[in-house]
Amino acid sequence: VQLVETGGGLVQPGGSLRLSCEVSGFTFGDWNVAWFRQVSGRKREGVACMSETGDSMKYADSVFGRFTISKDTDKDTIYLQMNKLEPEDTAVYYCAATIAPACGGPWALVEGPYGDWGQGTQVTVSA
Repeated sequence: VQLVETGGGLVQPGGSLRLSCEVSGFTFGDWNVAWFRQVSGRKREGVACMSETGDSMKYADSVFGRFTISKDTDKDTIYLQMNKLEPEDTAVYYCAATIAPACGGPWALVEGPYGDWGQGTQVTVSA
């Protein structure tokens, strides 16, 4: 299983970015996928997840209404559309995947169930 994130960068407050995560080695229809973020020195935080069918999605309260997780099965890619970005959104963003039905349960945005991770992409929100 391999996950490769792209799309990070510097953006002004109120702006938008779309992160991409190209995956290989597994079938979307069998795996739950998620986005996490981490600020240096702090615990990794779950941002959004999507179930294997794509029918169930969950978001952290801090990003609800601003971020959207999606996937394109033809391109084997997961996306995180981030709108109305705030300085507090500055972090390294990681995509993750698990064969477990994590997104439908209480561990949806917890690191534990996710065994496969990308290398991360830096997002900086600053004027």
